Amino acid sequence: MTAALLVVDAANVVGSVPDGWWRDRLGAAARLRDRLVGCAADGLPAGAVTPPLAGPPEVVLVVEGAARSLASVPGVGVEAADGSGDDRVVEVVAAREPGRRCVVVTADRGLRARVTALGAEVTGPRAVRP
Repeated sequence: MTAALLVVDAANVVGSVPDGWWRDRLGAAARLRDRLVGCAADGLPAGAVTPPLAGPPEVVLVVEGAARSLASVPGVGVEAADGSGDDRVVEVVAAREPGRRCVVVTADRGLRARVTALGAEVTGPRAVRP
């Protein structure tokens, strides 16, 4: 069975906490990427999505703008959007194998609608924030 796909909207998750991320967008995205390594091993915490997303899923972090130079690390692939990060998230979801479970992490209502129309599940930023 193919591992589930976990796609994270970096700009939305990083922007969900006013911790000064705007002063260092690349650094904020790197901290999120490094936190996602745990999700790559263990999946999402209980209650984040039903049924639970057990590990190990394939984790893809979609970055844009000043964070586009962020590199992948073992367990977390990084996809740099040429334009809109939302458009790149939709492309990643649409390109998955038919029937493969996919969970997108975002609070963006418009993006949520676009990916659920493609069969993805959604959960909010708290699912991957400490």
